[in-house]
Amino acid sequence: MRWAEAVKDIKQQQSTLCGDILLITAFVSYLGYFTKKYRQDLLDGIWKPYLQQLKVPIPVTPSLDPLTMLTDDADVAAWQNEGLPADRMSTENATILTNCERWPLMVDPQLQGIKWIKTKYGEDLQVIRIGQKGYLDTIERALAAGELVLIENLEESVDPVLGALLGRETIKKGRYIKIGDKECDFNPAFRLILHTKLANPHFQPELQAQCTLINFTVTRDGLEDQLLAAVVNMERPDLEELKSDLTKQQNGFKITLKTLEDNLLSRLSSASGNFLGDTALVENLEITKQTAAEIEEKVQESKVTETKINEAREHYRPAAARASLLYFTMNDLQAIHPMYQFSLKAFSIVFQKAIERAPPDESLAVRVLNLIDSITFSVFQYTTRGLFECDKLTYTAQVTFQILLMSKEINTVELDFLLRYPAHTRVTSPVEFLSNHSWGGIKALSSMEEFRNLDRDIEGSAKRWKKFVESECPEKEKFPQEWKNKSALQRLCIMRAIRPDRMTYAVRDFIEEKLGSKYVVGRSLDFATTFEESGPSTPIFFILSPGVDPLKDVEKQGKKLGYTFNNRNFHNVSLGQGQEVVAEQALDLAVKEGHWVILQNIHLVAKWLNSLEKKLEQHSEGSHQDFRVFISAEPAPSFDSHILPQGILENSIKITNEAPTGMHANLHKALDNFNQDTLEMCTRENEFKSILFALCYFHAVVAERRKFGPQGWNRSYPFNTGDLTISVNVLYNYLEASSKVPYDDLCYLFGEIMYGGHITDDWDRRLCKTYLEEFIKPEMMEGELLLAPGFPLPGNMDYNGYHQYIDDTLPPESPYLYGLHPNAEIGFLTQTSEKLFHIVLEMQPRDTSMGEGGVVTREETVKALLEEMLEKLMDEFNIAELMAKVEERTPYVVVAFQECERMNILTSEIKRSLKELDLGLKGELTMTSDVENLQNALFMDMVPESWIKRAYPSTASLGTWFADLLTRIKELEAWTGDFSLPSAVWLAGFFNPQSFLTAIMQSAARKNEWPLDKMILQCDVTKKNREDFASPPREGAYVHGLFMEGARWDTQTGIITDARLKELTPAMPVIFIRAIPADKQDIRSMYPCPVYKTQQRGPTYVWTFNLKTRENPSKWVLAGVALLLQI
Repeated sequence: MRWAEAVKDIKQQQSTLCGDILLITAFVSYLGYFTKKYRQDLLDGIWKPYLQQLKVPIPVTPSLDPLTMLTDDADVAAWQNEGLPADRMSTENATILTNCERWPLMVDPQLQGIKWIKTKYGEDLQVIRIGQKGYLDTIERALAAGELVLIENLEESVDPVLGALLGRETIKKGRYIKIGDKECDFNPAFRLILHTKLANPHFQPELQAQCTLINFTVTRDGLEDQLLAAVVNMERPDLEELKSDLTKQQNGFKITLKTLEDNLLSRLSSASGNFLGDTALVENLEITKQTAAEIEEKVQESKVTETKINEAREHYRPAAARASLLYFTMNDLQAIHPMYQFSLKAFSIVFQKAIERAPPDESLAVRVLNLIDSITFSVFQYTTRGLFECDKLTYTAQVTFQILLMSKEINTVELDFLLRYPAHTRVTSPVEFLSNHSWGGIKALSSMEEFRNLDRDIEGSAKRWKKFVESECPEKEKFPQEWKNKSALQRLCIMRAIRPDRMTYAVRDFIEEKLGSKYVVGRSLDFATTFEESGPSTPIFFILSPGVDPLKDVEKQGKKLGYTFNNRNFHNVSLGQGQEVVAEQALDLAVKEGHWVILQNIHLVAKWLNSLEKKLEQHSEGSHQDFRVFISAEPAPSFDSHILPQGILENSIKITNEAPTGMHANLHKALDNFNQDTLEMCTRENEFKSILFALCYFHAVVAERRKFGPQGWNRSYPFNTGDLTISVNVLYNYLEASSKVPYDDLCYLFGEIMYGGHITDDWDRRLCKTYLEEFIKPEMMEGELLLAPGFPLPGNMDYNGYHQYIDDTLPPESPYLYGLHPNAEIGFLTQTSEKLFHIVLEMQPRDTSMGEGGVVTREETVKALLEEMLEKLMDEFNIAELMAKVEERTPYVVVAFQECERMNILTSEIKRSLKELDLGLKGELTMTSDVENLQNALFMDMVPESWIKRAYPSTASLGTWFADLLTRIKELEAWTGDFSLPSAVWLAGFFNPQSFLTAIMQSAARKNEWPLDKMILQCDVTKKNREDFASPPREGAYVHGLFMEGARWDTQTGIITDARLKELTPAMPVIFIRAIPADKQDIRSMYPCPVYKTQQRGPTYVWTFNLKTRENPSKWVLAGVALLLQI
């Protein structure tokens, strides 16, 4: 019976054999580089239907599984015993690797594949890296001996010397291969495996043709299956054992049956005549039949058992799914900062410890919940201790959103709104307590079903909403009307529109509500706890921040455990030129003896880092169990300058130590650099102490002012404690040497040299100088000097007295302490929350593209946007035609031409790139990385890189930027219509506003025959708006569209005055600008106010306008008052 069925099967297979072989060869050749989903789509969705619909269809087994033809369960079980992960994808990868003809190239960022290869081939494997000493000799020897070579950690470009080997370009009838100029023996048994750790490598096309690329990158599903096996293994070892026994048993059955059948067939073929008389043969036939029946029975039994096992395992799937999600969220952090690299190996250890730590419970459901909670919190703690403060909330928010998305607790449309904030543009707010931008968000929300009538409710109950919006902490208050009953995410969406500055607090509350308060309490783990998790193969890596020395913790812990410098078992190497040898010797000794090694500042020895990575890898196995390595390095300022190897970062426990924030902590910290002896060392004690305290306050202010962004400092400067201590030394020397206190000399030395040495921007230099002039002046000795409102300079005290004075007298943290307006904090908080949502949006998984639940996919969104933009873009300016219209080329006409030319360059690039993307989306053009970046930018509502290069500075999102671009084109069209100067010129509409302001001076110079270099611009702020002007002035121009930041313009009195709360950038009235001879200008009670193109300030500087003020101009300098062309 069985044989009859087998014959039938074989006949059936005969017809489909060719098709099956074709599919399987395609599977091995092409599918290795794709992820699970694409593999299935290609095999079942494209290739099989294609073979069916050919003119002469090629028959294929409908349920063909390539694995069954290429391998069997026994092989798979053996691979898994050697450490191959237990998911389908890994099995496919191993099958391709063992069956491919070309050299396999493994893309293996989590190092699971290479671990398996090293275990599988053990001693027979020659492991080398390109560039290591003597690696070509190793290859030559292996080529001749027919050995197996693994080249690990390939970069994107491969040494050309290996070109012939990779392409198997043999010579002399296949007996030799050229490596460089040398002909090497080629043994056909030679095999080569290539391996890279890069997550998304771009290899040369010829390398892709020469090798079979195999993607060992772990996917979310694949990792979930692996972690499920790990959980069940720890929770129910009996099930896992039973499962592996079953596999072994079934493999045993198959082998037994095969042996019996082979034996039988050989006897049958050799039997002659009437073989029924051959008793042994008949008995053998009977045994085979019986065994086959028994095996069939047992196979059925084992299938039932397997189903039961799988059911039992499924109970633990939620824990594995959560862990997989956490790993991928953690892995995505490297997009924020290159220091954030985590290995799967390290994650697995955290995962196992979390399972051990989870409280047991009789009920399985409760135990699984305990597992989930323990895993989530352990991974959270492990990750956050290596993140900078500013990224901790981003990570926790991303984890929360991903968990809620996975459990389908939140709506993707609402989350999309929260992250993207697609506010309607060009709307005017009907209520005075909401800005137009906020109202645009409310309008966008009101078009969604859940938020219908929100706009009408706010207008109708304006009083209640005003009270809510203007409250100190609206995130803690109840929403008006029935809106208080909305879900937490819906309330976040509304809050995002009405109070963007409170969003970081609101998100923190949201996390607390959804995950629990332990996820938002900023407690840092003590070093001793972290130390317990380290080991010989797990170094501790300190990510350095200015002004913090984390190594004190290591020394303290060492002292406790008997590792000190005096005991000769504690080696501290500060790296720099020539110290690499010292470090290597210390490591080699410590590995044998079980010592501790500190390697400080490894970022200073870029060339040695790869050797260090290799060394640490070697020492991770077989070293003394007490051996520990502590590493410290500064983070790179940008992605491009990041040099620390992935291997070192991934395998270590990363810890960030940041300086405390806030004026209170910084002032104490500045004072901590001195002691009672310092205070007593100068003979002129009173003056010395007062100026020293003022310097400490100055130091704290300049360091902490950074947090206010460009309104604080135009550029960020690395002020450090060295600046403060050297300034105090200078102060001591000057006071000792002169009878009078040289206030001006001291201010110059501190402001221009000690601190000013760091400063590169003239406006920042002015700010630094102004602070010193305010803090260090003769009045300080008369006891009347206020360092900040409510904080007078203290009198003569002892060292501890000063610390006590700070605790007792310093007002709570506020922008007033820096001379800034409270609005500066609102601006800074708003930008922080904008950045938070922007990063979380960028971290959303790409593959889902929010396509579920009726939301349009990524491609559709981009396509709609692209079509709308191409439709709205006007034709380019015809410069030749415009030139023909002009009789006289006045300075203003030249500016107009320059602007038209720049606009043409920009619009033609926009059209070109959009058309290219359109063809790419249709599949008519290959998607290059530039086109892909353009698509991502459109989807993220960001201005694409190639447009920014040709455009003007702007901080706007794409929607606002594009609307602004169309307005600029309209303005230019209106001006070039007849080339007469507009009644009021929109200064922000120019690519180069300086050229227009210079044109005003040139016109006046030509008209009055004044020398151009002896002229300046005078600005008179009018009391009118642009609508009130019908024609331009006789001389000069009226300009509109400027905003003031840091203060406001009082139209009635015509002076600068304090800003109103929550009015961050009030608009200026029209300004009349005309040129006058420099000697005629009035500079009394004037504040020289810088004009910038955007809120980024710094490099976007345009001009300086002198504005009238009754108060001391220094007040506006400290408040960071500036005029902006766009907000």
